[in-house]
Amino acid sequence: MIASLLTMGTTAMAQAVPVPGTDGNKYVPYEERTGNESIVYFTRNLSAEGLIRAYEQVCANIGGKVGVKLHTGEQHGPNIIPHEWVRELLQKDLPDAHIVETNTYYEGDRYTTGQHRETLKVNGWTFCPVDIMDEEDTLTLPVKGGKWFDRMSVGSHLTDYNSLVVLTHFKGHTQGGFGGSNKNIGIGCADGRIGKAWIHTTPGQDNQWDIAREEFMERMTESTKAVIDHFGKQVTYVNVMRNMSVSCDCEGVNAEPVVTPNVGILSSTDILALDQACVDLIYAMTEAEHHDLVERIETRHGLRQLSYMKELGMGNDRYILIDLDNGGKRITPAEAVKGLKPFVQEQSSAD
Repeated sequence: MIASLLTMGTTAMAQAVPVPGTDGNKYVPYEERTGNESIVYFTRNLSAEGLIRAYEQVCANIGGKVGVKLHTGEQHGPNIIPHEWVRELLQKDLPDAHIVETNTYYEGDRYTTGQHRETLKVNGWTFCPVDIMDEEDTLTLPVKGGKWFDRMSVGSHLTDYNSLVVLTHFKGHTQGGFGGSNKNIGIGCADGRIGKAWIHTTPGQDNQWDIAREEFMERMTESTKAVIDHFGKQVTYVNVMRNMSVSCDCEGVNAEPVVTPNVGILSSTDILALDQACVDLIYAMTEAEHHDLVERIETRHGLRQLSYMKELGMGNDRYILIDLDNGGKRITPAEAVKGLKPFVQEQSSAD
């Protein structure tokens, strides 16, 4: 089965012998970046109210049938965005929206549709329709300007939606270094058997962990580009910087303990500006606060996600950070993370 998928994957290659970029472990300070600035909104209010406020700054182009792409987590995952927050957001602003997900490539709690449905119940995602987009079939979207792919395989239901709200738990990631909006789309919309195999493996092998670091970042980013090009202006992004383990939510209860302080919620209509701002806020913390997460990002060469998004024209890595808690004034990342409190694990809701 895997061999046939990999054969299919080779037909999606954009170049005969692509060469990965470099320097995915090197952080570029703001003053060394060039280009235009996008708007990124920021609130320290980690609650349903804060989530709603952040979303409402960036929702002008969201309409029609709306999919909300979020990581619903492995069973009992301690760090996912609280479902109560999402429920309140949908009830207020997106009453007819569907949560959209895909099955996983690895064998876990969401590997099959049946397992996935049970996990959704366990984790409380029962207050609105949840569309497992690859439940029935897959389709391919073109990758414009890619070097690894000329198309990407996604869940076939993706094109049923007019707009996409990308609601992301920002955290570390075992393979990607960090998981922001780019990872949420690039991995999260690719279907569980074909698209994810194309991203995680190279022709001739099926070990999803045996792939060059920058190459993985670029493959994932090209997958994201296929999706956001499809939606055009009808896509928006919200990142929640809370419970930021170095581990992805794919690891569930086995995630590494959180040591990085909670920060807040950021939103933008520019995916690169948003993920870049979150990374900048991490780097603006004290050494003690950000050590583990920075180490995870740099050892995995995760910063290549950002530089490759810029190369592909997916957004700007310069931005104006707007403080929603203080009259909408412009602030720096250092000001945004000043006076953070040490992380304390919240008690999960019984709801």
